Amino acid sequence: MLEQERHQIILEALKKKNTVKLQELVELTNSSESTIRRDLTQLEQGKFLKRVHGGAARLQGKLQEPTMIEKSSKNLQAKQQIAQYAGSLVEEGDCIYLDAGSTVFEMMPFLPNNIVVVTNGLMHVNALVEKNIKTYLIGGYIKPTTKAMIGRGALESIEKYRFDKCFIGVNGIHPQFGYTTPDQEEAMIKQMAISLSRESYVLADESKFSEIAFAKIADLSQATIFTNELEEDSEEQYFSKTKIKVVTS
Repeated sequence: MLEQERHQIILEALKKKNTVKLQELVELTNSSESTIRRDLTQLEQGKFLKRVHGGAARLQGKLQEPTMIEKSSKNLQAKQQIAQYAGSLVEEGDCIYLDAGSTVFEMMPFLPNNIVVVTNGLMHVNALVEKNIKTYLIGGYIKPTTKAMIGRGALESIEKYRFDKCFIGVNGIHPQFGYTTPDQEEAMIKQMAISLSRESYVLADESKFSEIAFAKIADLSQATIFTNELEEDSEEQYFSKTKIKVVTS
């Protein structure tokens, strides 16, 4: 079978369902695993799909953004592992920024009490206050889907603070296009938080790698990534751009 034919079969299979296993593609194309791996690498480089553990997945739309409830229920165990590690880096007396991301939300149980938190995450506030953590919510417009404070008011609020550490959620991580998110106004808040922090961390499970959303937040080098898994074939292109901590249970 010609390479072009195999590529077409792979892409057609991904149209029917969001993820396809390597073995399924081997059987569909009557090809070897090494051939299919090479095909997937080429298609990923062409931005037609992304490699995932054991196969391939469809890329999300540039403007596609799940609600906070949908995000919170996806890959929960991985998010909690990442969040626990991130929380362990926060020290007594720190002033930190917590982004409205769903993985960042999972940090709450692992934070020390004697800190100051600034956040644009409306959903974070109750958990922070219940822990008696001194909390500042920046102003602005409440975005319905992510419950994030965004807009001019949020930008003007956050500019008044400086942080020891910030913890950011993203929708896409790409070696060429950096950290991205569907909403340009939310991207501006995330970008500003990174610029105002001594140390910046992006919390992202494996599903965010190779994704590209509409609005750029920052280059990969501007933050350290905490994740639960990274494809072996992708390690070199990411590790050459920034520091990555793969958190295992």
